[in-house]
Amino acid sequence: MAKNKSSDYKASNIQVLEGLEAVRKRPAMYIGDVGQRGLHHLINEVVDNSIDEALAGHCDHIIVKINKDGSLTVEDNGRGIPVDTHEKMGIPAVEVVLTKLHAGGKFDKDTYKVSGGLHGVGVSCVNGLSSHFKAEIHRDGKIHVMEFVHGGTLNPLEVVGDTDKTGTIITFTPDETIFTQTTEFKFNIIADRMRELAFLNPAITVELIDEREEDEELNKEIFHYEGGVKDFVQYLDENRETMMSTPIYISGELEDVPVEVAIQYNNSYSENVHSYVNNINTREGGTHVSGFRRALTRSLKTYADSNRLIKSNSSISISGEDFREGITAVLNVKVPEPQFEGQTKTKLGNSEVQSAVEIVVYDQLKEYLEQHPKVAKKIINKVVLAAEAREAARKARQLVKRKSIMSGGGLPGKLADCSIKDPEHSEVYLVEGDSAGGSAKMGRNRSFQAILPLRGKILNVEKAKINRILENKEIQAMITALGTGVGHGEEDFELEKLRYHKIIIMTDADVDGSHIRTLLLTFFYRYMRPLVEQGFIYIATPPLYRITAGKTLEYAWDDDSRDKILKELKKSRRKFDVSRYKGLGEMNPEQLWETTMDPETRTLQQVTIESAAGADKLFSTLMGGDVEPRRAFIERNAKYATLDI
Repeated sequence: MAKNKSSDYKASNIQVLEGLEAVRKRPAMYIGDVGQRGLHHLINEVVDNSIDEALAGHCDHIIVKINKDGSLTVEDNGRGIPVDTHEKMGIPAVEVVLTKLHAGGKFDKDTYKVSGGLHGVGVSCVNGLSSHFKAEIHRDGKIHVMEFVHGGTLNPLEVVGDTDKTGTIITFTPDETIFTQTTEFKFNIIADRMRELAFLNPAITVELIDEREEDEELNKEIFHYEGGVKDFVQYLDENRETMMSTPIYISGELEDVPVEVAIQYNNSYSENVHSYVNNINTREGGTHVSGFRRALTRSLKTYADSNRLIKSNSSISISGEDFREGITAVLNVKVPEPQFEGQTKTKLGNSEVQSAVEIVVYDQLKEYLEQHPKVAKKIINKVVLAAEAREAARKARQLVKRKSIMSGGGLPGKLADCSIKDPEHSEVYLVEGDSAGGSAKMGRNRSFQAILPLRGKILNVEKAKINRILENKEIQAMITALGTGVGHGEEDFELEKLRYHKIIIMTDADVDGSHIRTLLLTFFYRYMRPLVEQGFIYIATPPLYRITAGKTLEYAWDDDSRDKILKELKKSRRKFDVSRYKGLGEMNPEQLWETTMDPETRTLQQVTIESAAGADKLFSTLMGGDVEPRRAFIERNAKYATLDI
């Protein structure tokens, strides 16, 4: 064993990272990651400042523009970042805001009563992670400009002209030495977030412009919704059959916590509650969601009991989960001093918010039910049907477990499991068809790769009750193989029992393969959502073409890469042969391993939820019962090869 040499560890070994050096050294600590998600998070940090101005009543128009050179501009008509000299720092306030961590107006509650950016690292982080950053401030009748490179000052603050308006214009170019995967902004990802912000803040208008797109119909969207969260719920339920003509709208304030909720019941079988705190999407819920659920259950149960709508002699007990089946709701609260669990800001921890939401929602929902008895009766009838389906699902789960025990080992017979039992280092391929499944079993690395062949198309869970879903043999096999169980309750789904930390969907690169992939993603999103949220789901990308030139064999994953290879071969005047793979079954085990399964050479796409509301809308459009929205979506997006979820 090597001895510790204290002389090797001196004061000179201690590094002090000043200013934005820390951000550039460890960017993932501040923005989550340096992939596509982190890249788009930069936009949110800048836009959130404009939204905070709107919340304070000083801004009603925001323009987000993707420029032709790949940079991005955010412009608002707020007050403009202060430009006078900061008393303590001795430099312009705008320079403090853009170059110092934990600096900003969010800590002063006289300036911003509520805000999304709480840690004061937002816009300064964007500066630090940009190769070029420019701030243009319109304030006090003057145009002030300051520029930075890699977070360091390029040009100090200077007055460049006069103006009759106020506001801030930020333009930044992501640093490609940090964002090595991509620096290309995706219009759809930005649009989902801007639409969300416009729904949550009905007083503002958000313009999104893509200067890279020549088609005028595709290069601009304007988001403005006077109905706020009511419009949001109607948008989410656009492709579902609803049980009421307009959403239930609840609004009130208690203990300095403004609460607003829009609720609508539909013909689906899943719960879709989207919650926000100061415009932040709290994906993991928190105290505000707990308060909402308690109020919903209490008010509906009280109404049902007082009107004798549930038979007292019924053998089926009704749970809180039953009251939420088929609900779409948007819960929007503003909290002066929010306490989020973790830096990711995805779960609210303030205990006082639970009681505020519960009281406001209970009182107003109870009043609504009494005033709308027909709607109330429809809801209660759906609750009873949900309870019956849940009881049937419980019996189906027991049957699945019993079958597993009787078959020995508890795992499905067609699963070729891996020898490693550590989930962190294990992966399972869900493979379309027995033929490809056979090749995958022969070509895999047996130590850490498991193969589960799936025959045909699984049930469309968007249009089926949970008891029917659990009767599907392919779904049963997946549930048993993964080990987590299935459902929305903690007793039904246990993430800690997941047997593989990479669940890889491998289907043919054709229409049927895309359909199977979408069916599987819909199932995971609706009934095993934590797998998607925590990044355990991946999509394999098998090659489309095989190109042989003599003894040389090359693969192309798309038309562009094929054309590039062919261009080089034509230059060298070599004879070649191009064949298009019709399916995975055409590859022998060695080819499947080399192109799609070898961790050294394969390409996997991790499935993430950039916007939960956007994903909800996408799945209801693609897999719901209404044909017209699906047709319109396909026609509108026919030119795109992939979908970002």
